[in-house]
Amino acid sequence: MTQSIVVQVGQCGNQVGCRFWDLALREHAHVNKKGIYDEALSSFFRNVDTRANDGEGSDIAGGKIRSLKARAILIDMEEGVVNEILQGPLRDVFDSTQLITDVSGSGNNWAVGHKVYGSVYRERITERVRKAMEYCDCLQCFFLIHSMGGGTGSGLGSCVLSLLEEEFPEISRIVTAVYPSGEDDVITSPYNSVLAMRELTEHADCVLPVENQSLVDIVNKIRHMASTTKPGSVIKKDGTLISGQGGVTKSEKPFDAMNNIVANLLLNLTSSARFEGSLNMDLNEITMNLVPFPRLHYLVSSLTPLYTLADVNIPTRRLDQMFTDAFSKDHQLIRADPKHSLYLACALMVRGNVQVSDLRRNIERLRPSLPFVSWNQEGWKTGLCSVPPVGHSHSLLALANNTCVKPTFIDLKDRFIKLYKKKAHLHHYLHVEGMEQGYFTEAISSLSSLIEEYSQLDATKRLLIPDASRLSIAT
Repeated sequence: MTQSIVVQVGQCGNQVGCRFWDLALREHAHVNKKGIYDEALSSFFRNVDTRANDGEGSDIAGGKIRSLKARAILIDMEEGVVNEILQGPLRDVFDSTQLITDVSGSGNNWAVGHKVYGSVYRERITERVRKAMEYCDCLQCFFLIHSMGGGTGSGLGSCVLSLLEEEFPEISRIVTAVYPSGEDDVITSPYNSVLAMRELTEHADCVLPVENQSLVDIVNKIRHMASTTKPGSVIKKDGTLISGQGGVTKSEKPFDAMNNIVANLLLNLTSSARFEGSLNMDLNEITMNLVPFPRLHYLVSSLTPLYTLADVNIPTRRLDQMFTDAFSKDHQLIRADPKHSLYLACALMVRGNVQVSDLRRNIERLRPSLPFVSWNQEGWKTGLCSVPPVGHSHSLLALANNTCVKPTFIDLKDRFIKLYKKKAHLHHYLHVEGMEQGYFTEAISSLSSLIEEYSQLDATKRLLIPDASRLSIAT
């Protein structure tokens, strides 16, 4: 059995990570009724009580998790969120050797997170990662969770990413990055995001971008479903959307519902690594099959049914409708329209009682309406995990390498240039030791180049020149 290590950086990264560990424990407790430490648990948890192997169990079904430690490293330069986690229901899942905190924060400044804290904490982070690796029999993947708009998530988060590549290049790096909305209250978020984008483009194997505004839209959709008068369409009182019981504290936090959505993305993404299935998808296969060019590794994710995220009591929709919804922009975690853009590849990760024939039938049904590059018409990867989300018969995560990410990047570039033209707030960055203005020009150049590569692919769709851009991107 392979293992993965989750690295949570900054407030957002730790809050999302906290929800992931809570929901993962719920899933394992639901499947593993006896609470015995098994291979499924070992993929993301280690056992610190050897008696669990003698039949006494790890008591996850009863809510006692003292014998389990998450394969995680929690990093934040403002210790508030991590301290809340340590005082909450998940306090026994982490210990002091997994935590790296400071008190002052990064002041929404990428340079402080990347240059100052990156330098101060580099050796300590490397040591903690090595320690976590010692508990793994076969480490397969690092999952990095962070936000792009703040200082610690973007600056230190991208520093950790480059550190992981430099120190442990043979282990794949999958990044879940939360992008700010255009109305973000952090004025410097365009700077932080573009500076971090360069690091993600250069050092990640795969990036799953998530937009704050899309999360807000999805939460509003679910709440709208809950407010309808149709029988059975009521969100359960202890549902994962509105309940903060398994999260940071016992009271609901403003971002709990949004964090749950990202946590469910990670649950579906890792389900094949955690449970048995007739057609399980290896995590390394995601990059191998969905990333034809090294820089174009940004994957659009969509989840269906949406109400899986909220434990809403709505009768299960037809299986075929679930596949249709997966290719609807209403179910995506970024605001984009994949059907009017170009697919490089697509993965369907299904959970529950679904047959291979169901997968094949729906792919054949949907294929004519989805524009794929001419040289990868068969660019589908499929995975079947037999264990569905708790309380549901099946779910689907679609991961699309699609040029529809380009408008998100163009919008980010425009917001960056608007600030940079006026040199607004630039002095806050340039006063940081080791930070130079060249970082800004290199970052915007990297983003512009990325946008151009997507534009070249889009041109092959519009002009019907199948292979015109292949060589220029590959070189």
